[in-house]
Amino acid sequence: MKLQTICDIVEGRIINESQNSSDYTKAFASDLMSDVLRFPMENTVLITGLSTIQTIRTAEISNLSCLIIARDKKVSDEMIELATKSRISIISTQATVYEISGLLYKNGLKPVY
Repeated sequence: MKLQTICDIVEGRIINESQNSSDYTKAFASDLMSDVLRFPMENTVLITGLSTIQTIRTAEISNLSCLIIARDKKVSDEMIELATKSRISIISTQATVYEISGLLYKNGLKPVY
């Protein structure tokens, strides 16, 4: 599934576009970045309510290229700058983590495990 399709499904907006052309096949929802580090994350979208620079750093380490920030949390300029530099796209939406997970699952993204 492409970035724009994901954005449309969750009724979000793309904060920055990292120019990646990934085809996402899985999604993982977590606010615990230690859980994110436990699993292979290729072609995975991370859904989180955690809007911090550590989220971007964790995405870098985990080879994630798409984050969805739930509940319309503010994304700082520092986060946007680092995400862009790291080729990580950020989508922001008013939906909750639970709603986003359900919508993406219903539309074909599989869970990581």
